[in-house]
Parts: sequence; C-alpha cells; structure tokens
Amino acid sequence: MTEAAATVPIDPPLQERLVEQLCTAAAAYLDANQIADIQRAYQFGAAGHQGQYRVSGEPYICHPLSVAIILAGMRMDRSGLMAAILHDVIEDTSITKEQLAEQFGGEVAELVDGVSKLTQLDGKSKAETQAESVRKMFLAMVKDLRVIMVKLADRLHNMRTLGAMLPERRRRIARETLEIYAPLANRLGINKIRLELEDLGFAAMYPLRHRVLEQAVRSARGNRLEVVAKIRAAIEARLIEHGLQCEVLGREKHLLSLYEKMRNKHLTLHDVFDVYAFRIITDSVDDCYRALGVVHNLYKPVPGRFKDYIALPKGNGYQSLHTVLAGPFDLPMEIQIRTRDMHHVAESGIASHWLYKSEQEQVRVHKWLRELLEIQKDADNSLEFLDNLKVDLFQQEVFVFTPKGKIVKLPRGSTLLDFAYAVHTDVGNHCLSGRIDRHPAPLQTALQNGETVEIITSSWVRPKPQWLNCVVTAKARSAVRASLRNFQWQEAVDLGRHLLEIELGNLGVCLSDISEERLRLALKTFHLPSLDALLEDIGLGNRLPLLVAQKLWQDSGALSTPSEGERGETDGRTSSPLVIRGTEGMVVNLARCCRPIPGDPIIGFFSPGKGIVIHRLECNNATDFRKKKQTSWLEVEWDKQINREFSAEIRLELVNKRGTLAEVAATISRMGCNIENVAMVNQDAQTSTDFITIAVKDRVHLASAMRALRKLPVVLKISRAKT
Repeated sequence: MTEAAATVPIDPPLQERLVEQLCTAAAAYLDANQIADIQRAYQFGAAGHQGQYRVSGEPYICHPLSVAIILAGMRMDRSGLMAAILHDVIEDTSITKEQLAEQFGGEVAELVDGVSKLTQLDGKSKAETQAESVRKMFLAMVKDLRVIMVKLADRLHNMRTLGAMLPERRRRIARETLEIYAPLANRLGINKIRLELEDLGFAAMYPLRHRVLEQAVRSARGNRLEVVAKIRAAIEARLIEHGLQCEVLGREKHLLSLYEKMRNKHLTLHDVFDVYAFRIITDSVDDCYRALGVVHNLYKPVPGRFKDYIALPKGNGYQSLHTVLAGPFDLPMEIQIRTRDMHHVAESGIASHWLYKSEQEQVRVHKWLRELLEIQKDADNSLEFLDNLKVDLFQQEVFVFTPKGKIVKLPRGSTLLDFAYAVHTDVGNHCLSGRIDRHPAPLQTALQNGETVEIITSSWVRPKPQWLNCVVTAKARSAVRASLRNFQWQEAVDLGRHLLEIELGNLGVCLSDISEERLRLALKTFHLPSLDALLEDIGLGNRLPLLVAQKLWQDSGALSTPSEGERGETDGRTSSPLVIRGTEGMVVNLARCCRPIPGDPIIGFFSPGKGIVIHRLECNNATDFRKKKQTSWLEVEWDKQINREFSAEIRLELVNKRGTLAEVAATISRMGCNIENVAMVNQDAQTSTDFITIAVKDRVHLASAMRALRKLPVVLKISRAKT
C-alpha cells in the first residue's frame, strides 16, 4: 500500500537493524545460500522503493522487511520470505512481474503478483475494487497457500502501524480487517494472528470503547490473580495425583471477545469477566480424556457445556476438549484440554505446514479453497463473491450424519437444503424434501448437532428463488443463484421457440424451413449473436414473435427490428393459443394483482425482460392494457390436465367479535384449502374487512369454498378480490 511521503525520513540504520533481525530469525532454519538470496531480494526491493516513505516517516522498505520478520517467526521458506520483501514492488514501483521472474524465478514472481492489488480497475467503485482484489488473492491462494500468509503478515504489520493514519482511514482499514482478514486467519486456524488482528481492529474501530474496557479489565484483574493461582494449583495437584504430567495455564478472554459477549448478550463486564479459563496441555490424546475425567471429579461439570473437538475437529483443523465446570464459590470455569501438537496447530493453523510439516493442514485448506473456487465461478461479480466469502468465514459448526453414518460439517444455522448442497450440487438442485431422524421435515429446517439427515430428490424439481431465503452456506447460495440464472435462460429459449413456432405455423411453415442464410441475415439485423439469443429475446418479451416470424419469412425487403410504434400497432395475438400449466417457471408468471387460477378466462401480456404475465380477462389492468395498447398481448388458455394448487384472494366483510377468524379458518381448512396470508384493511366496533389468500386447485374449488364461507353467520359479504 503506497503511503504519502513524509518530510523527515528516519535514519537509515533502522532498515539495517531490520535486515539483521530477519537474517538472524531465518538463519535458525535456512542455510547460508538461502540467507544470501533473501539479502539479494532486500537489496532489489530497497532500490525499487528508493525515495518512498511511509506516513510515519520510515523508509518504505521497512514495511516489507517487517512483514518478512513476522513470517520468519512462522518459519516461512526462502521463496515466501523473498516474496514478502518484494510484495509491493509490482504495485508501487515501475518493476514488472517479468523483471521479478527474471531476477528471482517464476515462483517468487507468482507469489508477489498474487498479493498485489488490481491497480487497473477503471470505473469501479471502492467496494468493487476491494472485492476484485480479494477475489484475485483467493484465486492465487488456490495455486499457492503462501499468498495468504504473506497477505496476513502484511495486514498485521499495517494494523500495528495504523496510528499514523487519519481517523477515517483507520476505521476503514479496521473494518476491512474485522470483516475479512481476522475471520480468514480464524478459518485457516492461525489463532495467534487472529487475536492480534481482532484486538488491533477493535482499538482502531472503537478507540473509546477499547480504552474503557481495557482499563476496567486491568482494574478487575488484580482481584482475580489469587483465585486463579489457587484453582490452577488444585488442578495441577489432582493431575499429578493421577500420574498425569500436564501443563496448566490460566488464560484471559481478549477484549473484542469480551465486548461482543457484553453487547450480544446484554451482560455487564462483571458477568462476562467473572469466568475463569484454563488450558491443560498433555502429551497424548489418551491423556486428554484422562485429564477430563480428573477435572470432572474435582469440580462439578455444567450439563450441556461439553464439546469434543478432538473426535470432531472444527473446519479450521482445531482440536481440543472443551468443558465448563462449577468452580469455587460456584464461579464458572472454562477448561480446554489438548495435546502439545494440537496446541501448536491451534496457534499456527496453516502455518504449521512449515513449522511442523503437517500435510493434513495443507489438504484441509486446499479442500476449502477448491470450494471457494467453485463459488467464485458461479458468482455474477466480485461483490457477490465477497458476500459469499463473508458468509463462509463467519461460521460456527454443527455436525450431522448421513443415513450411512458419514459426518457432515456445516455452519451453525444451516438448513436441510444446505445439507443437500453439501452432499452434492445435483442433490441440492433436485431436493424435494427430507427427513431428520426419520421424520419428515421442511427444507428450511435448521439442523442440530447429532441429527441424521436424509434427502429425497426428484428429477423434476428445480431451484426456486425462495430457496435463497433458507440457505446459509456460501456453496448453497451460489449454486442456487447459478441454477436460477441457467433455468431462466433455458426457459426463455424454450418459450421463445414455442411462440415463434406458433407464429410461423400460422404462416404455413416451421422454424426448420428457414434457410441458414435468411436466419443469419436476420440475426445480423437484430444485432444478436445466435438463434438462442433471438429465442431468449422472444421468451423474455423483448421482441414480438409475430413480427420476428414475418421478418424471417419475408421473400424481399430489409430485415429490421420492430420499433416501439410497430409494436403498439400489432396486438400480437396468435390463432393458436399458448397453453398454460402454471409450472412453466420464471418466464411465465401469474399476475399478483388478479391471481388467475385454472378455469378463469385469461390473457397473456409480454413484459420486457420478464417474459409473459398471465392476467384474468376481467382484471382491470388487463382491460387497461388492451385499450391503451401499452403492452403486446397474446391468446392463452389453461391446460386440461393440471395437478397443483394456485393462490386466490377473497375479500370478506366479517362480524367483529372474538372467534370470527377461527371460525373462518376452520371452514377454509374443512374445504381442503390452505391459508397463505391474512390482511386486515379496515376495522370498527362492529365489522372488519379482511383479504385472505388461500390455495385452491381451480375455479370450481374456489367457488365451493366461498359458498361454504357465505353460509357462516359471521360472514356479512364475500367476493373474489380483483384489481
């Protein structure tokens, strides 16, 4: 990140001290030749950043050196450290990726390019620019995980030196850190970096709250030290008594965690801070469970507060036993029990791949990144991808089982539909219903730990827009959006083909009779690339099928797109009505103003960009459209065989007394109808006027329900609602 030049630069020895510190840290695990390469990268970077200074006045090269020092503490390899030193040269200097590749090899050049922002984003807003940069970074991460390590170290040093920035810029960077980079560090299991990013972000975002809370915690800490020491001694003594050599550590919640608990649960600092927390580090998994038994015998466990993350690790690889005990004076105590290796992974996460050579971490993170890659492919734009990423980062987990006993991890709050997409995208796209512990359950049912989930699919089921309201995971949301876009296109093409075939049939031909030359000329005149694009245009109501058919079949005369005037002069009717089943999808819609149902005389209107909207013939909107010729219309009729329910709205004037609505609802249910919505529009001491939306099979079914309601003493007047 390029920063404004300072007027008074700091003395050069600072960067020399940083270089010495970096080389000392790297020498602990790298050989002399690799250290020489790192020094060469420093000299190249320093020359590139010559004359550039940070807002604090330091030479700019001090920042990338500090980033490399952070990574050296995680035992980052030679190429990663060189990329850290050079991570800003493409963005902030005239040095190109090709020059880097020539000097230091393609591996280092690719790492630097992955970390660099996109600088050429003409016409993009600040939000879009940020989203594009994050999207590019994740694509680079899929190829090499060191990209995100460099980026996190870069963000950490920027947060440490945020004080020189203007307040508005500090808050913007802090918000971005809390929304993206701290959750990302958590998702990758790098707890040490996450905690520091969260505390620095909290201090920059809410400086007054941070200062007040910090002072309050410091004041309360003195009274706790003696109690913590006594509890720790009691736990250590009991563990030794049972032959367990463990390390017992007292720990404190960091300020952001305290603040969020106070805000979300409306608690005072005393209520939150008065929870003692300890960590027990053992030598083996067996010792973890033995230590759990020891502390449960020492202090009474709180029911429902035990979690086994050793048997069921978190998505970021975290493993530990968590339990809450009722300690001395009935004060709650949180206990974490883990092995030393688990502790290293909990602190370092993905960095344990370099520190402890954990291939399991590499595989786990790559799996998550591949899922993100699928999500970004389905996203319309970078802002959508960033929204999906935030959903995926902010998650606590729930563990459920397939019927065969396989464990599936999902974010807390995930629904049965999320589970279906987690199994496979095709399973989600064709999900009809499901069972939870062998009992039928709606698709929007939130899953709980330990449940067994079974999905029932059907080939005719397709995603619906309403599904977006009942999915939580980024994968499910992205898959639903992608499917909806694809289905709308396919439905528009199919409908356009059907409408065009009807109009060509009236001329005595079919689409296959049109020569390729005539079709090519027509597409060129319409400025469309393909026949499917023309059919989609017709299906979406952007072009009248009658005029397209006439243009395609003309023996002479220039083909031209019909003007608005031409559209207004043509009623668009066909001699063969379009048959409507009510299940055509998103390009054939039933108007909400009059809610047509089978048996109603209907008419269709082309709505540009949406397709065909079906109205009742007696609808006031339909009458106005036909009189004013504002919309092109076509003849439609209901299919003879329809097996589904439709929404119909009735208007009732009721006696205003207790039990009226219950009596009406009971009658509607007895007639085999389902109430979808009730809206009261007028009420006084004696009467009320209600609009009730019910689900019926057809016009006959609706008439039967209305006759039954009309017989009720509480119903003064009933009619079918219409515009």
